Amino acid sequence: MIRVQVRPNEPLEAALRRFKRQCNYAGIFRLAKKHAYHEKTSDRRRREERERLRNILMAERKRGGGAPVGRNSKKRRTGKGKPNDRRNNDAPDFDPLTADTTIQKTDA
Repeated sequence: MIRVQVRPNEPLEAALRRFKRQCNYAGIFRLAKKHAYHEKTSDRRRREERERLRNILMAERKRGGGAPVGRNSKKRRTGKGKPNDRRNNDAPDFDPLTADTTIQKTDA
């Protein structure tokens, strides 16, 4: 049970704010919304599964892992036998500001 005593010379609005804050911290508003209407068992099970998956994903993100977890997770496909980095590492990086734009023909 939440009790808020109005302090001397305290406006009623301030005491009401403290009461609402304590109700929010205690989760009373969440419980009132939860029990405001009937929820079917299948809907409750589906909602709880979504919440579990969301909590797992949030924990993975905080931990630094990038692999998605869950029923609808999609795996990123990579080509078979191809390296992930498509750029040729032997060639120097291309800089458009210093690049030579003239076309040179070489007879080989």
